[in-house]
Amino acid sequence: MIELKRLDYDFTVCKVKEIRAEDLEGELYFIGKSEEELSLVCLTSNVPADTIEREDGWKSFRIQGVLDFSLIGILAPITAILADNKIGIFAVSTYNTDYILVKREDFDAAMSTLAKSGYTIV
Repeated sequence: MIELKRLDYDFTVCKVKEIRAEDLEGELYFIGKSEEELSLVCLTSNVPADTIEREDGWKSFRIQGVLDFSLIGILAPITAILADNKIGIFAVSTYNTDYILVKREDFDAAMSTLAKSGYTIV
């Protein structure tokens, strides 16, 4: 079964004008850029001062290990379990794995629900 690792950080999802080197000093951050926006997910303690918009109050867990690109259906069952329990998510994928952010007030319920569904929480 898949292991899920709790991350003991508070996260913020924000929209920014630009990203400077000092914005990337935190332990964890994710950048997304499209023709419409530049987004940054970072530790709440490292949110840049000049954000355009921000959404605080996120906690996160990741799927442990390196996921091979040939694997299918890893994230879908997790998100379905959470959706069935009315828990919204914000997902971020990296080359190695997937990170799932859940609002702070839903985080313990998310971890409990996933554990009851057979996932190992570490």
